[in-house]
Amino acid sequence: MFEYKAPLRDFKFATQELFNSEDHYQKLGFEDASPEMIEAILSEAAKFTEQVIAPINQIGDQQGCHWDNGKVTTPDGFKDAYRHYIDGGWPTLSQSIEFGGQGLPHSLNTMVSEMLSSANHSFAMYPGLSHGCMSTLEHHGTEQQKNMFMPHLVDGTWTGTMCLTESHCGTDLGLLSTKAELNEDGTYSLNGSKIFISAGEHDLSENIVHLVIARAIDSPKGTKGISLFIVPKFNVNDDGTVSDENGVSCGSIEHKMGINGNATCVINFDNAKGYLIGEKNRGLNCMFTFMNGARLGVANEGVAASEAAFQGSLAYAKDRLQMRSMSGVKNPNGPADPIIVHPDVRRMLLTQKSIAEGGRALVAYLGQLVDTTHAGKTQQDIIEANNRLALLTPIAKAFLTETAVDNTSYGIQVFGGHGFIKEWGMEQLLRDTKICCLYEGTTGIQALDLIGRKVLANKGELLNSFTAEIIAFCQKNQNGNLGEYCATLQEYVELWQDVTKDIAMKSAINADEIGAASVDYLMLSGYIVLAFMWIQSAKTAQQALNEQATENDFYQAKQNTAEFYFDRILPKAHGHLACLRNGAKSLMAMSEEQFSLSI
Repeated sequence: MFEYKAPLRDFKFATQELFNSEDHYQKLGFEDASPEMIEAILSEAAKFTEQVIAPINQIGDQQGCHWDNGKVTTPDGFKDAYRHYIDGGWPTLSQSIEFGGQGLPHSLNTMVSEMLSSANHSFAMYPGLSHGCMSTLEHHGTEQQKNMFMPHLVDGTWTGTMCLTESHCGTDLGLLSTKAELNEDGTYSLNGSKIFISAGEHDLSENIVHLVIARAIDSPKGTKGISLFIVPKFNVNDDGTVSDENGVSCGSIEHKMGINGNATCVINFDNAKGYLIGEKNRGLNCMFTFMNGARLGVANEGVAASEAAFQGSLAYAKDRLQMRSMSGVKNPNGPADPIIVHPDVRRMLLTQKSIAEGGRALVAYLGQLVDTTHAGKTQQDIIEANNRLALLTPIAKAFLTETAVDNTSYGIQVFGGHGFIKEWGMEQLLRDTKICCLYEGTTGIQALDLIGRKVLANKGELLNSFTAEIIAFCQKNQNGNLGEYCATLQEYVELWQDVTKDIAMKSAINADEIGAASVDYLMLSGYIVLAFMWIQSAKTAQQALNEQATENDFYQAKQNTAEFYFDRILPKAHGHLACLRNGAKSLMAMSEEQFSLSI
């Protein structure tokens, strides 16, 4: 098993140097978020994730969770680690001071979350979903509901979940059958079952607060009749203390491809007491507060997986001796050269590195946008941040997770046959990472959201605002060291704009053109967005080199990685461009019967 090390230097680059977090925090009024404070927090988070969380990652995979008569036991070490997590105050980091939080910015917590996920994806999911639960309560809950549930969620003694999916309906939530009946005291009784509930039952916290979508008895069918309810595992008194058991039980846990250390549960509601949150029949609007935050969290998990795959691959490639370099012996005192000298191994390493570091820059940028939505000083700033998040969230979620699966696969490839063996930890990374492409909306769902809701529905307004910013950057820097990159990126952006118009025209004639283009359109968008992150990184690194920085090798590595991204990664966008331009014809021509004629 490789030894995880938190990428503290790159966190500093992405936040402080690239996106000037010091000015950003001061502007928003986060006075305690000084560079010194952030460095101290991240340093402690690194120690915690490296020394406490990472060592139980493989144990969690090997042992998995165990279900017995409705109760779930987590793997060895998870309870102790979670206790250390609470004792260290990590759940409170970016939560409201009003409920016992530290009131620090969301973007700081994002870095801690990446460390947790890189070190141990399964463990990180237990507290991870609580953030969405708290955000939804803060935005949509009543004062009484907040007082009942928030303090214990904030301090981590309670955890939260999101209960959407049912066995007969996944993304199509309008088909749900869970019912909610109004009680005389204003609460509701919920009946039904939900599946695929991450951290739905476990032995880490004293209570579990489920956010459940259901249909009130008198509500219409479809998505217009969905409401959202708070349903705790144990009933809660008005003062926030735990009462008796609620009608909530875990019917079973799933046996999965990966994330075995996290319990994925079937949760049954049998006359379970619930509290309506937000307006009746407006549950999806409330739940999107949870889902959008969760999608950004999953994008961060993609970065974490690419980082972990890179670290494991790099350590092995430096150590493993195999063949001689084609350009001459590099290790004359050994029987062979380390495999890092071979071009194809470097291709895989640089792919992992460029996606991990470019993705980290993107997540840092998105994290600052979230900060602005929370603490922006003007309504216009908040609107602009929300609009940019609306456009980039589906891109980040899908692109960074799809490329993470590629990068974990490269990790196995770098190790060769050893990568296929469990003891090295690389095959676990691939298994653990694939789920990121599925939950909180599959890649296909994110793609439809992007092209349908975020681009075409508003006639390209959100996209045009972003592409205008990229083009302005390229024009401003076209005569300097970035000139070649700027010309290349501007060309891609113009192609992006043109193909968007093409899809809009085709879809006016045939609606299937949207679905046919969607995933390739999203991947094209992802490659271009990350190119924008890398061109800004190259500029920042060049400025540091011009100032005779003491870390010349670090900044030169940034320059080299940017060059690799533009040379070997960005051109992949052309393949997606060609595919989506070919339209829906070949996808839709075959009848259902023809699919099975060769079987």
